[in-house]
Formats: sequence, C-alpha cells, structure tokens
Amino acid sequence: MTTALHPGDRKARDEPRVLGPGYRGPTFGIVFVVTLLAFEAMAVATVMPVVAADLNGLGLYAWGFSATLIAGLLSTVLAGGWVDRSGPMRPFLIGLGTFVTGLAVAGAAPAMWVFVAGRAVQGIGTGLAMVAMYVVVARIYPESLRPRVFAAESAAWVLPSLLGPAVGGVLAEHLGWRWVFLALIPLVIPPTLLLVRALRGTEPAERAPAAPAGGGRAVAAVAVAVGAAVFLYGLDAPRWALVPAVAAGLAGLAFGLPRLLPAGTFRLRRGLPSVVLTRGLLAGAFMGTDVFIPLALTSLHGFGPAEAGIVLTVAALGWSAASQYQGRSKRPRAFFVRLGAVCVTAGIAAVTVALQLSGWAAAPAWLLGGAGMGFAVGSLSVLLLDNSSEEEQGVNSSALQIGDMLGTSIVVGTAGALVAAFGTDRLELGLAAAGTLLAAIAALGVIAALRLEART
Repeated sequence: MTTALHPGDRKARDEPRVLGPGYRGPTFGIVFVVTLLAFEAMAVATVMPVVAADLNGLGLYAWGFSATLIAGLLSTVLAGGWVDRSGPMRPFLIGLGTFVTGLAVAGAAPAMWVFVAGRAVQGIGTGLAMVAMYVVVARIYPESLRPRVFAAESAAWVLPSLLGPAVGGVLAEHLGWRWVFLALIPLVIPPTLLLVRALRGTEPAERAPAAPAGGGRAVAAVAVAVGAAVFLYGLDAPRWALVPAVAAGLAGLAFGLPRLLPAGTFRLRRGLPSVVLTRGLLAGAFMGTDVFIPLALTSLHGFGPAEAGIVLTVAALGWSAASQYQGRSKRPRAFFVRLGAVCVTAGIAAVTVALQLSGWAAAPAWLLGGAGMGFAVGSLSVLLLDNSSEEEQGVNSSALQIGDMLGTSIVVGTAGALVAAFGTDRLELGLAAAGTLLAAIAALGVIAALRLEART
C-alpha cells in the first residue's frame, strides 16, 4: 500500500535547508569560524591581567583591545571594495591567514608591544574574514535561507559568551595565558577546508571597477583609524612633544567621521543619527567596564583568572536573557533602548562601587549591566532599519558597526590611559576614576536615547 504525499508535504521536503545537500559544509564552516572568532574575543578579556603582569605591560593594557578594534575598523571598510572586485574567496582566506598570524604573534610575544602588534594583526584578519563571509552568504544561499544563516551566526556567539571567559581563565591558570591564543591555531583548519570548496563558485564573472564612493569611504576609514591610534598614543604618554600628534589624531577623526556616520550624529539629531550615537556610547561604556573588571578582581581582590571569568559570564547571561525578552515583547523598541541605557549606567556605577568593597559583589551589579545591553542592542538594530530606506540599509548598518567599534576603542583606550596614569601603586583610585568616566559616558547614552524617534 502506498501513501500519496500531500503537495504541502512534498513542497516542505523539497525546500532548501541550511543543513541540506549543498549547504551543510558552508553552514558548518561559517558557524565554526564565527565561534572561533567569538571565543577569542570573549576569552582575551579574562586573561589580559595575566598577560599585562607577565609582560610588565600595564601601560599598554587597554591597547590589547583598542589595537584590535582600530585595525578591524580599517579592514572592515577596505575589505568591501576588494570583495566586490575579486569575490570573497581570496579576502576570506587571507583574512583567516592573517588572523592565525596574529594569534601566533600574540601567543609567542616576548614583550607587551609585540603582543599589542599581534592583536592588531588579529583585528585586520577578523575584519577581512567577516566581510567576506557576509558576501559568501549572499552568493551561496538563496534569499529564503539567508535569515536562517545569520541567525546561526548570532547563535554561534552564545556559547563563547557563556564559556569563553571561564575557559580562558582555566587555560591561563593551568597551561598559561599563551595557550588561549596558540590553541586556536589548529582549530582554524577544519572550517577553512569546509568553506574552500564552496568558495570556488563565488568568484565574479568579470572584475567590477571600484566605485568612487567606496574610495572616499576608504580614505575616511584610514583617517579615522590613524587618527584614533595617534590620539590614544598621545593619551598614553601625555608630554608636550606629543601635543601636535594628539591634534593630528583629532583632525583625522574630524575629517573621517562625518563621511562614515550619519549627518548630525554628534549634534544629537533625532532619528538615525541618535540611534548610531546611542549604540556607540553604550558599547564603549559597557566594554570599557568589562575589560577592566578582571584587572580589578585579580589585582585588588585576589581572584584567579577563572573566578574573574565567572563575573563576565554572569553579565553574558543577563545579556542573553534580556535580548530574548525584548525580542518577543510587543513594546516599542525605543522603550527597550532607554531601559537598557539606564540599566547599563546603573550597572557601571554599581560595579565601580562594588569593586571598592568586595569582588563577588560585582557579579550581581554586572548582571544589571549585561541585561541593559541585551535590552538595547537588538532594539537599536531594529530602529536602524526602521530609519533606513532599502538602498541605505547597507551604508547605515556599516555606520552602526563603525560607531560601535570606534566608540569602544576610544573609550577603552581613554579609560586605560587614566588607569595607567595612576600607576600600579594607586590602581584602586585609577579604576574608580575610570569607572566614574565610563558611567558618565553611559549617562550620555541615556540622553541620546531620548532622541531616537525622528520628528514627524
């Protein structure tokens, strides 16, 4: 006896799936790559105090993060035109190769400045690989599957966010901090092999000339990246001889940012400009606090790296839970951004006070900060698209990421310079001063969040 298939059943069976024939390899490869990049990003915050102590590099502590972000900002913008002209295969492979080189340099670094250089190389590789992967998704998968692939990429951040800090701490305690970087190198090979076969079919039929607008954005990106680097270098060594360098850095930022961000961003113009500014302020304030919590816990309260990682994991849990809640709620997106901005500000203030009293008291305080980011980040992405016409979605999404990376690098670097200025003998005061600055920046995010709706 045979049973006829209902037309709907046959259609469902024939629909392409992200793990179906022809897509399984690329999907596993993409998810694996994102997981590795995410794990490295989450684990490094936990081991940075150990790195700085071992290499005697507290003065360059913040550069371990800022160098990666600034280099990633530059390569993200520059990679776009390259991928359009040559296809994603070469930029992707070179990006992963560059990332692996950065891992090797950082893991084998004999001095802090070499470690920072390795982190910058990692940032270049990450930017190239991530831009290429977006194009891989567009060229390999049909339009109906693309949202599911991006959902899988987002899901790939969950496990590293929860386990990365703790695993990084365990590795640093039992094997040494260098293995947080070196152990990832052989893990890059499997996803590369999975993706190479699929990438062979993504080359363009003919090379397209570079668009003039892309060249303008490239010049602006170089100006912003160099300007941010010079500015932060001047903050680390504030001598009169470096005043011209700091001025040049600010000039580079002033030249490039208006060409990369929506008009009126720094004037708190309603609508899209305030969406981008809010994201940059909250990301900078949150990450600035996140990277200094392990330093405070290990230096002031005697925590090991694994224990310090637990506090960061608690914040990741808060972020994940709040993100899920806001995604299912019918409340306006602006409500969640404002709620998130207030929670981030309160969380930073609470952590700053808690770290002066007890290490474990920072965990519930930072749970509040993580929840604030969970409420705000997804809602800001929705508001960005709501404020963008179809032909501007790519440029505006790029502006959001640029504001995110630049805000984080500038804020982390500035807070790091403040901590370094107090020195190891007055580290407690330096961390308190940095916490006060970061809470003030988050409070500016609250003000920007009040101007998310465009005038009608």
